[in-house]
Amino acid sequence: MTSNTAAGAGASAPHSSERTFLGHPIALYVLFFTELWERFNFYGMRALLIFYFMQTFNVERGPASESYGAYNGLVYATPLLGGMLADRIIGYRRSIILGAILMGLGEFGLTFSGFGIIPQNHVTIFSSLALVIVGNGFFKPNISTLVGTLYRQGDNRRDTAFTIFYMGINIGAFLSPIACGQIGQRYGFHYGFGLAGIGMVVGLIIFLCGKHLLGDHGLPPNPEVLKSRRVMGIRRDTAVYAGAVLLVPIAAFLVSTPHLVIRYAAPVVGAAFLLYVIWEAFRSEHAERVGLFAALLLIFFSIVFWACFEQAGSSMNLFTESCVDRTVFGYTIEASVFQSVNAAFIVLLAPFFTYLWTRLGRAGLEPSSPVKFGLALIQVGAGFVFLVIAARHATGAAKAGLVWIFLAYFFHTTGELCLSPVGLSMITKLAPARLGGLMMGMWFLSSAFAHLIGGVISSMTGREGGFEPVFKMIVYFACASGVVLLILSPVIKRWERIRLESHHR
Repeated sequence: MTSNTAAGAGASAPHSSERTFLGHPIALYVLFFTELWERFNFYGMRALLIFYFMQTFNVERGPASESYGAYNGLVYATPLLGGMLADRIIGYRRSIILGAILMGLGEFGLTFSGFGIIPQNHVTIFSSLALVIVGNGFFKPNISTLVGTLYRQGDNRRDTAFTIFYMGINIGAFLSPIACGQIGQRYGFHYGFGLAGIGMVVGLIIFLCGKHLLGDHGLPPNPEVLKSRRVMGIRRDTAVYAGAVLLVPIAAFLVSTPHLVIRYAAPVVGAAFLLYVIWEAFRSEHAERVGLFAALLLIFFSIVFWACFEQAGSSMNLFTESCVDRTVFGYTIEASVFQSVNAAFIVLLAPFFTYLWTRLGRAGLEPSSPVKFGLALIQVGAGFVFLVIAARHATGAAKAGLVWIFLAYFFHTTGELCLSPVGLSMITKLAPARLGGLMMGMWFLSSAFAHLIGGVISSMTGREGGFEPVFKMIVYFACASGVVLLILSPVIKRWERIRLESHHR
């Protein structure tokens, strides 16, 4: 980590030559707006994607949901590779620029195919989606890491910086379904994708114009390595760029064959990771072993949570489209717009949860990590209770009221705020230093598995009975998982304590 941000200053004081705004490096706001527009791009596509699959390929809810799950699963898997290549070879800046270019090309590929500029067929569509998948792998993990490099260890501005950065994410996630979703569903998907692509271009321009404010942050870790020659005389950075291009057809094939990903690739990769971690656990000392077991249990339950939560872009999106009365004051709101509700609730509720945990912590009453995870699962299950009620109201020609959708998103968001901020911190506390990167990778990979499972769950709504039995199944499964975790929480908490005490010996 570079040290020029705070050299010669106190833990919370900026470097004397550092340009700041509201107490933070100006570079933070460059990254804030870059990420805002990248999330505008990403969530704009996500809001439309399930409808795009169904209408472009003329398929039913089941196959469309599986393709949607495979796409999102791959989106959450590629950051493992992108983060590693940035750390070791090309640095964070180049990774962000490469990722932004690839994602923009993917969005405009979908746009141009819709306008007939290029053929609209399986090759162009899945190649465009693959460009977004690979681009996200280079962009997403590295811009967050770059924020952290702006502050040295012990700088008490760091947490506030990530809070500011997190707000940028949610502003982009809030605005994009409203803009891209409404325009895309009303006038044509290619208009929505084009608007999302423009957002990515804006984010890239902001980053390129402001990168001089980053100083030496995010540069390649060893510039000499980039000049070294490898196989056939290709420079290492050139090899990374070429590799990114070669990944595109592989990702296109995988997203076009979701059954292969779900039935074969994901189980094999997941089993390999799990067996390796268990092997490492049994060859570790007791404190490390129980820490790994605690982390594995919480990772498992996080998969359950996200598989339920991520119904938002698939089954909940489809339910809102077909079964909910979306007319307000005579104006019909497109279903994809409601993807912004979660982001809006996060912006509104995050300060309250921060205050709540702080107050409970001071009183010695803050719930442990496993208890928070258990409460999160029960809350996401409670959200689906309202969707079950809504599904019962939507019989025949009748439509369910919007209030049920808002109540579902409210409880899903409170659950997210119990679980999401805890996860990364939990991994860093419980994993041995030698396995820190592996366990962090497994945490992110768990989100990929959750999206794949979520796609399978959503596909069940295409069977006889429709939405209600699937939503009811989610209620039972999520709430039961939450109760089981609450029962296990004393054991997991004891394992956590053993692991944390070993840090201080």
